[in-house]
Amino acid sequence: MNWLDRLRFRLARDADGADQAEVFFHAIMDGASSFYSLGQRQAWANALPREAATWQLRQRRLTTFVADLDRRCVGFCELDLNASHIECLYVWPALQGNGIASRLIELACDHAREQGHHTLYIEASLMLAPRLLASGWESLGESAVEREGERLPRVRCKRQLNDTVL
Repeated sequence: MNWLDRLRFRLARDADGADQAEVFFHAIMDGASSFYSLGQRQAWANALPREAATWQLRQRRLTTFVADLDRRCVGFCELDLNASHIECLYVWPALQGNGIASRLIELACDHAREQGHHTLYIEASLMLAPRLLASGWESLGESAVEREGERLPRVRCKRQLNDTVL
């Protein structure tokens, strides 16, 4: 059986917290290495503790969709419905490029649409932005966030939810 056949998508559970911490860390440190310097990636990865409890608390305030492979979280997308905003999206580096991020975004967009939202926003990394723009998201311009003295460029994007999603 192909590993893609074992991939499932669901809402996050407390037990996913430790995996989310690891996916977050490795997606930044390894997955984004072609787009951001080591200093930028270290500052970004240090923005949230590498502890399950941090991610479990985030699950309580954000709708979190998980890509589950053999009962392990290998990717996740956090949706803040109050702000019509995708807070973050991360996939384990070795699994990137297999449609996991696309499916997680699709789930977030579908859920937001079902909740009556018409538009979603995201501050996309330099790694994610080209894929979003190629799939119909609109750029609202470049922005940056500063972490530990490092400037992290990103692209603010929006998506009308009546469109086909990524």
